[in-house]
Amino acid sequence: MNDLSHQVFLSSAAAQTSAAVEIPYYQPVGNECALFELAYQRQLPLLIKGPTGCGKTRFVAHMAAKLARPLITVACHDDLTAADLVGRHLIGDGETLWSDGPLTRAVRQGGICYLDEIVEARKDTTVVLHPLTDDRRILPIERTGEELAAPKEFMLVVSYNPGYQNLLKNLKPSTRQRFLAIQFDYPNAELEQSILMKEAGIDLTLATRLVDIAQRFRQLKQHDLDEAASTRLLVYAANLIAAGCPVIEACAAALVEPLTDDLDTITALMEVVKLHFDSGKLSSKTP
Repeated sequence: MNDLSHQVFLSSAAAQTSAAVEIPYYQPVGNECALFELAYQRQLPLLIKGPTGCGKTRFVAHMAAKLARPLITVACHDDLTAADLVGRHLIGDGETLWSDGPLTRAVRQGGICYLDEIVEARKDTTVVLHPLTDDRRILPIERTGEELAAPKEFMLVVSYNPGYQNLLKNLKPSTRQRFLAIQFDYPNAELEQSILMKEAGIDLTLATRLVDIAQRFRQLKQHDLDEAASTRLLVYAANLIAAGCPVIEACAAALVEPLTDDLDTITALMEVVKLHFDSGKLSSKTP
């Protein structure tokens, strides 16, 4: 255990609660778990950046369960408005009622609010996060005149894929510099193999071959492929094989077709797959 890990201690109440709740599996790559816990203890917002399918969302779910806090996740998109996050008035049964948005619910509950792919949201929407990400830690609700003070248990976490950024979609510096940041990437080969064995129950030989295919595909990113083969797709392929799907068919459905629509590229990728699996059949059982 490194020095940073020694500094992190869960409260006894949180530890007891987390023991009773099933914690989603997550394989640490570095000191990200310790950093998350320190950010939570010090009430600091956190930004997670990394490629598609590298484990960002699973990591947040793992840490929320470990800390015994409710997790409210929002998938950000172009049409996401401040009202979608904070809340709005609804009309029903002859009266007008206020309905909290997910961000407001997380603040009230002292939960963890996770905004996935924050760069997809409009810039005027992300501004609503500013009072929550500095020393004020408040959420003004203009439509009701309410000003919520975030409890110490509340934490704001956002994520994005740097590969999706362009001139129109990026975080304003005034927003970005309000967060601590952790850089994620795909695990090394040994860790990725252990993830596949744990998630799908396959043996080491099969896990090794699948990871080797993914690493070869990743070398083609920005050349023939816009996106690399993710750890998530590897888990999909491993689960298909463990369920009895022929290896070649599983790799085609999980590792090749999701990456491209170009027929020539699909053919080339399938040749790589076939080179790794001569017979097309391997045991899916653990040793």
